[in-house]
Amino acid sequence: MKSNFLLLFLSISSILCAQKEVIEKFQATSNRIEIYTTGLDDFVIENSNSDFVEVYLVAENSNKQHIVHKEKFNTLQIKFNIPEVLEKEIIFRKFITKRLQRARAIIKIPNHKKVVVFGEDIYIESKSLASELDIFIENGVLKLNTVQANTNIKLYSGTVSANLKNTNINLVSDTGNLTINDKNYFEKYKKRGAKNLINFNVNSKKANIVLTTKITQ
Repeated sequence: MKSNFLLLFLSISSILCAQKEVIEKFQATSNRIEIYTTGLDDFVIENSNSDFVEVYLVAENSNKQHIVHKEKFNTLQIKFNIPEVLEKEIIFRKFITKRLQRARAIIKIPNHKKVVVFGEDIYIESKSLASELDIFIENGVLKLNTVQANTNIKLYSGTVSANLKNTNINLVSDTGNLTINDKNYFEKYKKRGAKNLINFNVNSKKANIVLTTKITQ
């Protein structure tokens, strides 16, 4: 039994050591940036301090070939071509082979670009992005922090959290919970103000949405 635990420990240690970070930095003339999250477990998106797009990828034996980007029809597409990694886990003296991904990325975008995200199951954190943001995913956790530009989200299930101020809000979640400033709502919530306010829209079947709002003078 001790030898089995030792083998499992060594296996996990070797996996962690195999992970490394690669960085790709490039300019984009397009005003729209599409990010395809297939291959990632989670990623962080934030604004860069320059006109460059910066992609930081941490994955098993990652290299720059795993970051794919091209511009077409005034749109920059960013994708991740990460080989699937399998590990053998020892449980009660039996080997079980399972998929091991553990890939994450940080993407920095110039603040004058519009960002569109596509994915399936993903954890996304937006670090108070000042760019317009559209997100289309199946399931996931979206931590948006302070929303500073128009944001549109469509997902089937998961959790969406954000801090809003001076914002038009339109929420739909058929069976999820809507919580705004610790007050619960069901199915729909709508708040409209001036036309020049930021728009925040979420459309979902099952997602739970948690918002904190603040009105400034």
